[in-house]
Amino acid sequence: MSAVVRIIAFASILAVAGCQTKSAVDDMSSFGDSAESVDDLSDVSFYPTDELVKKGKVQFKERNFGKAYAYFKKAVEVYPDDPQAWLGYAAASDRLGRFDNADIGYAKLAKMIPNRTEYLNNRGYSYLLRGDLQRARQYFLKAYEIDPANETTANNLELLRNSADFVERAPEAKHVVSNSANK
Repeated sequence: MSAVVRIIAFASILAVAGCQTKSAVDDMSSFGDSAESVDDLSDVSFYPTDELVKKGKVQFKERNFGKAYAYFKKAVEVYPDDPQAWLGYAAASDRLGRFDNADIGYAKLAKMIPNRTEYLNNRGYSYLLRGDLQRARQYFLKAYEIDPANETTANNLELLRNSADFVERAPEAKHVVSNSANK
């Protein structure tokens, strides 16, 4: 009997020790997202869209663009004059490749906050995603004129510069491939 008791005691110690270790799964929600995506949002204000916008931002940060889009869409339906809701709606639409919906959001924002760096950067990034580098540059430069110290604007201009370099290299690469195919 004492051997059985020792085995049970040893198994109990291992089970308790196992409960104290932290695994990679501890930071996951039941949906496979990080635990942050299901956090309590009790710190939201009293505005009608605050909870929806906050949830949308969390999902966007988690790169769950479809979920973020759904929250922001509901937010703009509840309160169509909220620029934060429209910014999120347009950005999530961009990341889903729904540029038609993004354009609706940016059209609303152009009337609400036309000279805000958030709008100008997001609009420029939308054009960058579409491959329209000239229009993207126009919006990024407008944002830079308003706030030259804005880190997002600087990053977007660098991203644009890298995109422009890539576009310039593409014809050379194509030319090399076509030459090797002719041999």
